[in-house]
Amino acid sequence: MTQSESASNHRDGHTRSLYAATMNPAPERPALVGHQSVDVCVVGAGFTGLSSALHLAEQGFRVAVLEAQHVGFGASGRNGGQIVNSYSRDMDMIEARFGEASARALGDMAFEGNRIIHERIEQYAIQCDLKNGNLFAACNDKQLDALRHHKTLWEKYGHKTLELLEGDAYRREIGSARYKGALLDHSGGHLHPLNLVLGQAAAFESLGGVIFEHSPMTRLEHGERVKVHTAGGVIEAERAVIAGNAYLGDVVPELADRSMPCGTQVIATEVLDEATAQRLLPTDRAVEDSNYLLDYYRLSGERRLIYGGGVTYGGGDPESIEGAIRPKLLKTFPELENVRIDYAWSGNFLLTLNRLPQFGRLNHNVYYAQGYSGHGVTASHLAGRLVGEIIKGDSARFDAFVNIRHLPFPGGRRFAVPFSAMGAWYYALRDRLGV
Repeated sequence: MTQSESASNHRDGHTRSLYAATMNPAPERPALVGHQSVDVCVVGAGFTGLSSALHLAEQGFRVAVLEAQHVGFGASGRNGGQIVNSYSRDMDMIEARFGEASARALGDMAFEGNRIIHERIEQYAIQCDLKNGNLFAACNDKQLDALRHHKTLWEKYGHKTLELLEGDAYRREIGSARYKGALLDHSGGHLHPLNLVLGQAAAFESLGGVIFEHSPMTRLEHGERVKVHTAGGVIEAERAVIAGNAYLGDVVPELADRSMPCGTQVIATEVLDEATAQRLLPTDRAVEDSNYLLDYYRLSGERRLIYGGGVTYGGGDPESIEGAIRPKLLKTFPELENVRIDYAWSGNFLLTLNRLPQFGRLNHNVYYAQGYSGHGVTASHLAGRLVGEIIKGDSARFDAFVNIRHLPFPGGRRFAVPFSAMGAWYYALRDRLGV
């Protein structure tokens, strides 16, 4: 029987995902009670919040993290687990819309989040099933042409670990007949995301950091020292970092107007025998296709196929997660028609209108980083480093993202969801037609 999202809690309060069923041991952390005074208060214990907190703790700051549920409860503990470089929009679009200087500044950082992840795993001996390599698969000739351009563009910015697999050459990597070719990024990879975030939480705590779970922010009080309120207490700090992303809610209204939560769904099969796993993904790399509403998949550490895809604008789930994703899986791997699905879950990511990360200040001592638009695993780790830099006094790289203008979704908050869904339908139709 599928362990579905409809039963919302699983091990230690996490969603009923494969990741929650195979998570490393983690302590139950207390809720905030009373008054605390620190240098920096971070709101959100996902990749952005804990990457920020860990960078700051390494620099000697006294840091407290507030988490509404459990460490890694949101997108950081639910995503596809793929280490994909760059952003959800590439540097040519950034240059066309925001100028050469912005493109160069963001391009120089586009592959840094990946390196940070590898550094963290090695430095703190985090056990998270790290594997090397990811592929972008072309479903039609137009997408293959786009991958050729993609390779040239990334190489312009110094990323030289790409290999274009044209024609049937991709079959050495993917045991599916549905593609026209693929682009292999040897520096990419995949991992168990919940165990990565739990490992960073433990690293942060080993440096004296404190995490309060079950402590959602209820109010943000600005001043020379910012006060972050919860139902049980208040943290007073010199600086604050808002890192709740799609799970922040409306507690900071000015952050909700230019972003939109979106749901994506994931299933995991029963454990596959070695021969089947070898046929599906012979080199054990992660894959995402090049459609606007893309599919993504990989093998877990115990040889389950993890397969995700689709978007629900505004967040939430379809009537059946397995019913929505299993046909996508079978289109790619028809031989799995009789495979059992053991887990089905969903998670929300935060979408911006231009699909680029949204960094900024709410005032002189409150910072935020959010809106990775589906590329959060690497970009969130970069965000943490940049937060550490700006609080230390070097704002140049953080401000390169601040300078990217973000507009509200057309139609305002009421019509953002239907308008975005209409746009996605149009692009999905173009993908199907190969135009």
